[in-house]
Amino acid sequence: MSDDSKGSGSTGINTRLAHAGYNPRDYHGFVNPPVVHASTVLFPDARTMDRRAQKYTYGTRGTPTTDALAEAIDELEGSAGTILIPSGLAAVTVPLLAFAKAGDHILVVDSVYHPTRHFCDTMLTRLGIETEYYDPAISDITTLMRPNTTIVHTEAPGSNTFEMQDIRAIADAAHARGAVVMMDNTWATPLYFRPLDFGVDISMHAATKYPSGHSDVLFGTVSANAKHWEQLHDAQIALGTCASPDDSYQILRGLRTMGIRLERHQQSALELAQWLETRDDVVKVLHPALPSFEGHDIWKRDFKGASGLFAFVLKEPDAAKHKEAGFAFLDALKIFGLGYSWGGYESLAVMANLADRKIAKAPEGGPLIRLQIGLEDVADIKRDLEAGFAAVKAAR
Repeated sequence: MSDDSKGSGSTGINTRLAHAGYNPRDYHGFVNPPVVHASTVLFPDARTMDRRAQKYTYGTRGTPTTDALAEAIDELEGSAGTILIPSGLAAVTVPLLAFAKAGDHILVVDSVYHPTRHFCDTMLTRLGIETEYYDPAISDITTLMRPNTTIVHTEAPGSNTFEMQDIRAIADAAHARGAVVMMDNTWATPLYFRPLDFGVDISMHAATKYPSGHSDVLFGTVSANAKHWEQLHDAQIALGTCASPDDSYQILRGLRTMGIRLERHQQSALELAQWLETRDDVVKVLHPALPSFEGHDIWKRDFKGASGLFAFVLKEPDAAKHKEAGFAFLDALKIFGLGYSWGGYESLAVMANLADRKIAKAPEGGPLIRLQIGLEDVADIKRDLEAGFAAVKAAR
């Protein structure tokens, strides 16, 4: 559904989320689509089978359940097509494999999700593809482009440290040299930022996060513009990276409430970020929606909202004690779970490791604590964080 009116029409976003991707009249009026479990699909006759002249031919190529979700994502993204795959990491690796080949040079932002970096430094290196990491603060990447640069990978905000990127400027420079532009848009979701509207060719999303919303599904979506859709789709078929109908159903169900959940995540996280800025035991708060944040102007210009994930630097002047201070803070938390991932209904905290950075500098002054703000009451979350600060003070 590449028609832009599908993604920015007269109806509100929550209305579109409630109805996108499925018409109950297609299945006897049932509100939710059926979960179609399929591997083998039968043909009415040999001629039809020989020509594959029917909509569904084999389970790996889609079912009514997966089509319902893909169509809903296309409506949100304004994309020509969407593939559904088993994890958020696969949402990055599959398009990289789809568009890179031996001898290519690709540019990847240095604030990238660490598993993406690991894939580039291992699998892509073995395939003869060179990865160069670039500073997220750079808008004009022209001087970094080479004759063999085929992909520019972006992620905004950046993992853990939330650097903003000027996506339009980067896309224009990449396209001038014939490169494909990809973006990991998991933080904002297509509700708060639509990459294809800013020149991105491939929009990736870990649907494990906000579309799922309940920390119980691993899932990825990749959406492409018309120019790049066929190549992306062909790669998925070749790799066999299909998503299960049960997980697709769960993600489609999560989409129905994602808008109102994101509103709560955004409101609570911003209130807590503003509160953290007032504390003497916090060096810096990394949240794009804060006016004090370095990339705030880009966020304000291009994004429609913020999600529930941000970070802060816990004050600890002694670098040798950073890890112990972080441990003391995290171990005192009761409402916050200590776990990776985010986007679910529950609050999570983790001490970020930025040792993989090559260009972008890590914030100084103490350990970096990343917070996923869930749907709990803000007053309770705040008391939990206060317990963490008290534990750090007591440990000193």
